[in-house]
Amino acid sequence: MTTVLPEWLDPRPWLDLTRNTDPAPVRQALQADHPDIRELALFLSPAADTCLEAMAQRARAITRRRFGRTIQLYAPLYVSNHCPGGCAYCGFAADRKQVRRVLDDAELHHELDALKALGLEDVLLLTGERCAECGVDTLAHAVEAAARRLHSISVETFAMTQPEYCSLVDAGAVGVTLYQETYDPVRYAEMHRWGPKQDYLNRLEAPGRALDAGIRTCGFGALLGLGDPCFDTLAMVRHIRYLMRIHWKADYSLSFPRLRPESGGFQPAHPVNDRLLVRIILACRLCLPDVTLTLSTRESAAFRNAMAGIGINRMSVASRTTVGGYDARSPATGGQFDIHDTRDVTAFCSELRTLGLEPVFKNWDRAFQAITATP
Repeated sequence: MTTVLPEWLDPRPWLDLTRNTDPAPVRQALQADHPDIRELALFLSPAADTCLEAMAQRARAITRRRFGRTIQLYAPLYVSNHCPGGCAYCGFAADRKQVRRVLDDAELHHELDALKALGLEDVLLLTGERCAECGVDTLAHAVEAAARRLHSISVETFAMTQPEYCSLVDAGAVGVTLYQETYDPVRYAEMHRWGPKQDYLNRLEAPGRALDAGIRTCGFGALLGLGDPCFDTLAMVRHIRYLMRIHWKADYSLSFPRLRPESGGFQPAHPVNDRLLVRIILACRLCLPDVTLTLSTRESAAFRNAMAGIGINRMSVASRTTVGGYDARSPATGGQFDIHDTRDVTAFCSELRTLGLEPVFKNWDRAFQAITATP
């Protein structure tokens, strides 16, 4: 049975505009004080290539006005790669040949200490889909351990119920990232061959449950290459705007992950080249001026340098997509996917400063949670 898209999400009324080849409507869209979904569609169109410089200048001005000349830094930390899911594009899928493990307490502490030694205070904890080896209790335990060492703890894992998200908030989590992967329900069904992630609507509605539970910041993304990137970008922006109207006190972030090589050899049906990715990032900055835009180590050093401060204001650094690997005492498994930017923290920060940008290791303090929770 095909999932029916909610009206507030459906991007199809504007999809034809993403195929526009006339620069005039794009130039007109650039004059809008508050670009909406129609302007977003035009910014995504091939005709926008003739206006990229103007789009970049406006995006840079918006980014500097809202975020200054800063790039927030974070690191992903994989707690487990056990997964019962059948995601066709993932190196952790159940049919991939992988050494499977969960970080034990000593390994988790070593990994966290290694990240802190690098100066990092913002960590994103990741797992596979919900399973006996790693469920909510395991994740909450990892959040609590991380929150005792670092200041900003987020999770990127399976969809949960509101009470389960409450348990993560109680443990010290301040953020949840949950990619819909693709907003096209037909393509979504094809890509999720088995497992709990097959439930499109349950995943779509999970960010709202997390925000209801008291999560402070919510991250979104579509895995670029799975479906039509213009369809996914339009739907993703509509998704964020819908939640912003309801949860207007929360912060939001948006990521732009392109498919990278993984152990299953999956090939994207809709590959996204650099120019299209630039259009997507600039379009999102123009239409979401207050949203944090994130670019991970999936991208090359050169591409990340080019986009830093223009639309992007948050980046991962020194990433590992393995379970273990930051500390030599925690032997690493195979990775979920191959990273592209392999610079260490020192080299990365040095290049940012050369570009006139300042790396930010900490912009949140655990004390804020206690203050917020006080009646």
